[in-house]
Amino acid sequence: MGNERRLLGAGFTAILAAGVGFAIRGGILDNWGQEFGFTGAELGAIGGAGFTGFCFGIIIGGLICDRVGYGKLVVAAFVLHALSAVVTFAPGAAMPKATVYAYLYWGTFIFALANGTLEAVANPLVATLFPHNRTHYLNILHASWPLGLILGGAAGWLLDDKIHLHWKGQLALFLLPTVAYGVMFLGQKMPRSEASAKGLSLGEMFRDVGLLGGLIVCFLLAMFLDSVLGPVLGGGSASTVVGYGIGAVLLVAVGVMTRFSRGSILLFVLFVAHALVGAVELGTDGWIQNITGNILTSEQGKILFVFTSGVMFALRFCADFIEKRLKLSPVGILLVCAILACLGLNLTSTVSSFGMALLALTVYGVGKTFFWPTMLAVASDRFPRTGAIAISIMGGIGMMSAGLIGAPGLGYAKDRFAGEALKETDPAAFEAHRADGRSKFLFFAPAVGLDGKKLGAAKANLDRARAEAAASGTTDPLASLARLPAMEQAVVKADVQGDRRTLVADSFIPAAMALIYLAVLLYFRSIGGYKAVRIEGGAG
Repeated sequence: MGNERRLLGAGFTAILAAGVGFAIRGGILDNWGQEFGFTGAELGAIGGAGFTGFCFGIIIGGLICDRVGYGKLVVAAFVLHALSAVVTFAPGAAMPKATVYAYLYWGTFIFALANGTLEAVANPLVATLFPHNRTHYLNILHASWPLGLILGGAAGWLLDDKIHLHWKGQLALFLLPTVAYGVMFLGQKMPRSEASAKGLSLGEMFRDVGLLGGLIVCFLLAMFLDSVLGPVLGGGSASTVVGYGIGAVLLVAVGVMTRFSRGSILLFVLFVAHALVGAVELGTDGWIQNITGNILTSEQGKILFVFTSGVMFALRFCADFIEKRLKLSPVGILLVCAILACLGLNLTSTVSSFGMALLALTVYGVGKTFFWPTMLAVASDRFPRTGAIAISIMGGIGMMSAGLIGAPGLGYAKDRFAGEALKETDPAAFEAHRADGRSKFLFFAPAVGLDGKKLGAAKANLDRARAEAAASGTTDPLASLARLPAMEQAVVKADVQGDRRTLVADSFIPAAMALIYLAVLLYFRSIGGYKAVRIEGGAG
């Protein structure tokens, strides 16, 4: 086939569109909070829809792509991208907060659904086109993600902080690479996966996933349905019963499809690890601009986000060198990355200057660089009989985890830690700035955060104080803070303290990943080392 490079470029551009939209959304979270009064937990839930929708797109797309063809899925994704823009741009200032929330949530969900559908095409496509060097080419494919973050983050810095363009104008930029990937895919001949070419049935492809892999997917799906159906069913336990009931039915269906195959224990472990990858990489990416911009300045937060994405972009072209010249297996690469990500998050929690932040986020950026594509390469190398299914499910698990655990969990942590810090240092300020509702997350105790509009007003006053201090030749951040009333000083300090503690809590995720990767590395050493598996024979 002579169109491998064009197809790689088309997949690269498709993921680029997702990265641009993701970065701009991350940069305008504070705009939404100030304009509509959302709490950190509410913003986290909206951001989370950008991951859960992806899960549906990539898993459903992965299940049917070998049957309906990649081309039809690309058309569906293109239409969904356009629809997401229409829904997200609908909110107006006169709308009730609940209505605005619904538009932003579902607009983000549809955008993610399109992204997931595209990745259900791009991942198996590249794995099939380059079967002897998957780690290298999947890392190149996913270098488009940090490039999208760079372009989206830079655009946000220019359009938001400099030109002050409305957030709708900023977000519309993702439509440019959307049109580009549509043109690049047009008229291209698509290959079939190794499993599909061998004539394996859907049930045979699903057998390595089995009940163990299905358990993870169905559990996350049940969590999603519980959260979505809660408002519809009036709260209480009804949504939990329905959500987990549907999850149980789907798990039984997986059992029937696979003749109740247990599934591979190794693949199950990889799925668990990738759930943690989604939570720490994408969940953190959704908040990192906001967090570092809060600790330093909004403009510096965007610059740091672009810088970190640049580190990822450059390094993803080096996977082949690291694997072959440095003699690190894909699992060894993952272990080193997990250790660096844990260290980087802890370092970032302590920064007090732009220079310190550059160093800390470089460590974190190197750490998170190879997680996603290398995990896909390992699953594709070791489980070729699953065709597009295993890597699509893996991507879906990562995104669903980011949406249900990573982004909402960080939003909850921000609310909890900031609220606790302000309540401890200035109870009166806490009562004056507390949010109306309580933030909830999994089994953790409900927490009371800070009201988004009141916090936004305090930050706006701080920005003005910084501008006044800069005009008088003062760059000391403490001098700018001292210009605020005592209550607003307490609010701003508590919010920053909440962000620092959130990063420390976040670092426990890559620490757990490091332990998992170490166990997998020891397993491969016990069986003679890591190597790719090939399908022997055909169906049957």
